[in-house]
Amino acid sequence: MILDEIIKKTKEDLKKRKSDFPIEWLGRSLAYNNFAPRDVKPYLRATKQNPYRIIAEVKKASPSKGVIREDFDPITIAQAYEAGGADVLSILTEPHFFQGNLEYLAQIRRFVSTPLLRKDFIIDEYQVLEASVYGADFVLLIVKALDKKTLSSLLEFARRLGLEALVEIHDKTDLLKAIATGADIIGINHRNLETFQMDMSLSQKLLPLIPQDKIIVAESGLNDKEMITNLSKEGVDAFLIGEYFMRQDNITQTLEKLKEV
Repeated sequence: MILDEIIKKTKEDLKKRKSDFPIEWLGRSLAYNNFAPRDVKPYLRATKQNPYRIIAEVKKASPSKGVIREDFDPITIAQAYEAGGADVLSILTEPHFFQGNLEYLAQIRRFVSTPLLRKDFIIDEYQVLEASVYGADFVLLIVKALDKKTLSSLLEFARRLGLEALVEIHDKTDLLKAIATGADIIGINHRNLETFQMDMSLSQKLLPLIPQDKIIVAESGLNDKEMITNLSKEGVDAFLIGEYFMRQDNITQTLEKLKEV
């Protein structure tokens, strides 16, 4: 299963990074961080004036599609997103399967004012601390990759650092675990992380089960205005979109059209 392979590689990388830069050293570097984390909830919750909150993803590649954008310049892409009215930017930092880089977070934080999500396979407090040090405002926690105790612990640790978490679910079992651990921002990923197959009806199936006070994010396979409009009417606040934008010649213009009310 691809998820198992990614987690295995993530653990190998973590072992090396912890050896090179112990968590105590990493923690001390927070004192020199000029970018305090921001409250992302106002940027994600839909309003009448802004019903389609967009989390625009800086994404070079994926395991299922390979390289998505050859002319990949993370700062230029982030600036194009900001110009187009993106509410939040998602920065892929997983290096092996998505060709991301943790440095993209720090680089983009210096050049854009839009809140940032660290998008990675986070399994350890060390990665949450990294996210804070490198300028993220919140992190992705994938329920499928974590047991309930670890999920709860990572969410609590993130909040102690001033970060929030996008808690990603793929089915009803994930949802119940996310709610039990106190998640406030719940992402419904239409892509199965074990098979990489898509189920675009998943949001409609799970939305009625989610408490109304939660911020709901739809993820994966979103590529037209009608789809976004329909999901918005059913209660989705925000839409995480990567591949669709990465394949456009004019990212800013495409984003502006999606944001139109």
